[in-house]
Amino acid sequence: MSSQFALLPQLALMGLLAALIPLSLVWVSNDSSKYRKLVWVSLFLTFDLVMFGAFTRLTDSGLGCPDWPGCYGHANPLLAHAPISAAQAAMPTGPVTLSKAWIEMIHRYLAMAVGVLIITLVLIAWWRWIKSHHLELKFQPWWPSAALLLVCLQGAFGAWTVTMKLQPIIVTTHLLLGLCLLAMLVWLGARQNQHAPVSSLARVLRWPALLGLLLLVLQIALGGWVSTNYAALACGDFPLCHGTLVPDMDFANGFTLWRHLGKTAGGEYLPFPALTAIHWVHRSFAVVVAVYVAWLAHRAWRDEGLRKTGRWLLIVLALQLCTGLSTIYFNWPLVIAVMHNGGAALLLLLLVMLNYKVRHAPLASTVSLPVAGLHRAPTS
Repeated sequence: MSSQFALLPQLALMGLLAALIPLSLVWVSNDSSKYRKLVWVSLFLTFDLVMFGAFTRLTDSGLGCPDWPGCYGHANPLLAHAPISAAQAAMPTGPVTLSKAWIEMIHRYLAMAVGVLIITLVLIAWWRWIKSHHLELKFQPWWPSAALLLVCLQGAFGAWTVTMKLQPIIVTTHLLLGLCLLAMLVWLGARQNQHAPVSSLARVLRWPALLGLLLLVLQIALGGWVSTNYAALACGDFPLCHGTLVPDMDFANGFTLWRHLGKTAGGEYLPFPALTAIHWVHRSFAVVVAVYVAWLAHRAWRDEGLRKTGRWLLIVLALQLCTGLSTIYFNWPLVIAVMHNGGAALLLLLLVMLNYKVRHAPLASTVSLPVAGLHRAPTS
């Protein structure tokens, strides 16, 4: 174990090298606020990380390197070629192959690069906050500091994902923490931006927007539970499931959270009706979420200051429904499955932005000049 953790400095160096590219692009950019630019670049790479994490999970590469943080005691799969080849020869269709090892390690390198970017945000925020004697509100360090703590927790769950052999609750929590990090960076980015004024009716959407966000998070958790239990193809027809509206299902075993992959809490093989229950609940709840988010987006569209966000919500929601149905009709193709995961992340991003705007965008009635539709970052 100590030899494994001795690899952390080498892996941290890999993360630093990967982060140097976006850091350099931010440094040489002409943006008047490089801190703001860095926030949005970090958000973009975190979104990429979520997408690549989905690709890692969907290609069954989560155990491509069955140890952590390295790969068979090495910092990259090239140095671990011999043990990887031996594992692949012993079990050609198993979880360890050279390609899966590279997918898993690239995911780890990208995660460390995101960690480096967030550490940079923390250092800049604290430095500018102290230097300004706490007057520059957009540099309040609490959000980036909280994001850094979340990155550390996410790293721990990433390690447990491997060491606990893809236990579904661990993998699902790992996914949710990654999306929580994405949401925090969206909120931090929104605080750096200037926003068009909204009408007083937009404030009425504060609680409906929060409810929409909570419903989406629950649906994403259900989707993660489907993916981590490999239940995506448990229902191969639509709108029915096994030719009936309510098929034979085992909710007790399907939604027992603490158990090994493919097993019941008692250690027996997970029955197929349990996988059916997992899939059916995710599919059924998707209807509720889609109807509510469509209504919310329509309400947002009616407000000039929220129209763009509402329009994009409807577009992404429609695409998400299409990719969800396509995964069933086309037997879960990898590209569409990854797009479905990305669509969930985009919906989360848009709903977080909507929640920010209905709370903190300036009211049109309070804007005295035509050009004053933009405002400084709020204090909260």
